[in-house]
Amino acid sequence: MSKLRLAIVGAGPAGIYAADILLKAEHDHNVSIDLFEQLPAPYGLVRYGVAPDHPRIKGIVNALRDVLDRGDIRIFGNVRYGEDITLDDLKKHYNAVIFSTGAVRDANLDIPGIDLDGSYGAADFVNWFDAHPDVPTEWPLEAREVAVIGNGNVALDVARMLAKHADDLLPTEIPDNVYRGLKDSPVTDVHVFGRRGPAQVKFTPLELRELGELNDVDMVLYDEDFDHDAASQEAIETNKQIMVINRVLQKWRTEEPGTASRRLHLHFYANPAEVVGEDGKVTAFRYERTRATGFGGVEGTGEIRELPMQAIYRAVGYYGSPLSEIPFDETRGVIPNRAGQVHDASGAQVPGVYATGWIKRGPVGLIGATKSDAMETIEQVLADRETWWTPEDPSEESIPALLESRGVEYTDLDGWHRLDEHEIKLGEPHERARIKVGNREDMVNISRDTRG
Repeated sequence: MSKLRLAIVGAGPAGIYAADILLKAEHDHNVSIDLFEQLPAPYGLVRYGVAPDHPRIKGIVNALRDVLDRGDIRIFGNVRYGEDITLDDLKKHYNAVIFSTGAVRDANLDIPGIDLDGSYGAADFVNWFDAHPDVPTEWPLEAREVAVIGNGNVALDVARMLAKHADDLLPTEIPDNVYRGLKDSPVTDVHVFGRRGPAQVKFTPLELRELGELNDVDMVLYDEDFDHDAASQEAIETNKQIMVINRVLQKWRTEEPGTASRRLHLHFYANPAEVVGEDGKVTAFRYERTRATGFGGVEGTGEIRELPMQAIYRAVGYYGSPLSEIPFDETRGVIPNRAGQVHDASGAQVPGVYATGWIKRGPVGLIGATKSDAMETIEQVLADRETWWTPEDPSEESIPALLESRGVEYTDLDGWHRLDEHEIKLGEPHERARIKVGNREDMVNISRDTRG
């Protein structure tokens, strides 16, 4: 049986799980896997898409680290697919490739005024407070009243980070520039808007509870949002997750308004209609009041409301990015595929090309879904031996030589260990787990041990 040389583009959870599953499936170890990652550090959205005050994420990071630290998967960081390495390169050196590049862009919200100054995508804000090396180090936090559009976990993450006092984030790994930016924020009110009712939310009970634990922040709910229709009442009675969410919301409704310096408002039955502006800047958020249909959906009432805002964050979903020479579904923001096998516009299978994770199925599902998703893709890879590419030079030493010949300053597993240890040491004097390095050049220099 010929040895499988597999490239995986994207070193987040989806890519790492795919590599791990394949190695466990091929007990004879007749497989060689190289991970390519455009950032100098691995872990994808686990490192750059989750708020720093989520301690539970450490368990996922530890599991991913254990896979990489076995040493049977090579990683090439700071390598951009389509620039530093191409599809032709992969065909020359591998039997197949799996794309696990995720979905890191904000989905569009097509309403008037969405492009005004002061209107932002949630993903961009998350990248900023997570010290993503490809975003500016400064973020404009000048608004007193802020709207967050969306009712998923990302919306609550954004709302919590905006409302939370910066000093309460000091035990986390946020870098100094993020701390300073949040510390100077004049925000007093953060409003979260959902199109449907409180029994149809997409966030989890854990995310919701975290809002109520914020120091010096009052939760504000509105009685008009809790006249439950039959479908909502049924969801509360039959869905354990919705039952817990309802219990938390009802508890907050009964609490007397406090004297906190900041307030976090939850609005339901609010369909975004327009971002209002003056002189090119956001001044208000306009929405249409909706009502329940009785079947779990909503319909417009025609009643338009407006609240003063100086900033708007849309958290209405993530969207994948197209990849050079790879089919892409512009509507869904994914690589078109069947069970992970990539197909072109005519529906024909593209030999040797596969997808897993959010770029395969869209930005839905948690870590458990990512694992099962990777397993499905790996099953297709192994079943397709007859259609694999036949590489001219499958030698393992060919890839470092290729990257070096192009002047690519790639990072490897040892380099990630150096960066990891450096960030941990930065945090030690402050009794913090780590302080992230957010500058790409610094990350590369530390990883490659080329600091001046």
